[in-house]
Amino acid sequence: MSKRERFTFAQFTDVHLSDMPPFHLRHWNVKRVLGFLNWHGGRKSVHRVDVVARLLADLKIAVPQPDHIVVTGDLVNIGLPDEYTAARAWLHEVGGPLDVTVIPGNHDIYVAMKHGEGVAKWQAFMAHHPESDNTKTRADEMVFPFVRRIGPVAFVGCNSAVPTRPFVAAGEMGEAQLLALRQILEALRAENLVRVVLIHHPPVPGLASPRRALKDAADLQQVLQTVGAELVLYGHNHRSLLTEISGPACDDAPAPQIPIVGLGSSSAARSHHGEDLARYNLFQVTREPNHVSIELFGRGMTTVGGPIVEIEHKTFRLPL
Repeated sequence: MSKRERFTFAQFTDVHLSDMPPFHLRHWNVKRVLGFLNWHGGRKSVHRVDVVARLLADLKIAVPQPDHIVVTGDLVNIGLPDEYTAARAWLHEVGGPLDVTVIPGNHDIYVAMKHGEGVAKWQAFMAHHPESDNTKTRADEMVFPFVRRIGPVAFVGCNSAVPTRPFVAAGEMGEAQLLALRQILEALRAENLVRVVLIHHPPVPGLASPRRALKDAADLQQVLQTVGAELVLYGHNHRSLLTEISGPACDDAPAPQIPIVGLGSSSAARSHHGEDLARYNLFQVTREPNHVSIELFGRGMTTVGGPIVEIEHKTFRLPL
C-alpha cells in the first residue's frame, strides 16, 4: 500500500426505540414486568425517537459525510417480539444492510428467544459484509465476532449480551468468542486494515459496576493489548468517555495507545441520573502507508431541547 485512503463513519448507540408495543400474557415474565415498570416510571420520557431523528438529520449535513453507520446495541427495551420488528424497520430507514452495521446490547437479548426471533430479525445488518471473504460461514448466519471490510476499515462486531436475571445488566463474551476475536484481529493486522472493534459493554475493567460490567473484561483487555486494534467503540453506560490502553509494542517504538471510546445514548432527550444528553460520534479514518489517523467529531445536545452542536474534536494517531 502506497496511497492515502480516507473513510468516514458514524456511531449511534442505546437508542431504546419507543413506543412500547402491546404484548400478550405469554410474553410476561418477572424481568419484562420490572422493565416495563421502569420504562413507564421514567425512561419513556428520556429516550425519544424524535431526538435520534434530529441527530440523523444533522448527520445528513455533517462534514465530512459518513460512508457507513454503526449502532452499538440497545435498540429495544424489554425484548418484545414486535420491538424487534419495529427496530428492523427503523434500521432500514437509517440505511440498508450494506450501509449500516449493528451489534446487540443487553436490552436486545433481554430474555432467551426462540430461534429466528429477537435479534435474528436484524441478521442482515450483523452478517459478514459481502466484501469480507475471510469467513467459512454463510452471510445470513449470525456468528460473532463477524467482520465487515469496507475500504481501509474492518469492523469487527462482537456480542457481549447474554440473558440475565432481573436487576442485572452484565455481559460476557465467553472463551470461544474471545479466541475467535484474537485470531480475527491477528489476521486483519496482517492485511494492514484499520481494525474497529464494536462491543456494547465497556471492554476494560472498572468502567461499570459489577452488575452492569462485562464479566470477562480483563480477558478482552488482554486480547487487545496482545494483538492490538486501532479503535474500540462501546455504549451501555449512556455516558461518553475516552479511555486508552497500551497495545502491542512495535520494534523499538513505544507501545501505541488504543483509543476506547464510549458513547452516551443517541436518543436521550433529558439527563437521567447524570447521564449525557443525546449524541453521536463521527470518525474520519485516514490510512497512510505506515500509520493511521483517526479524527473524532462528537456532535449532540448540550442543553435540553437545544441545537445539535459539536461537543468535542479529538485526533488519534497509531502505527500500522
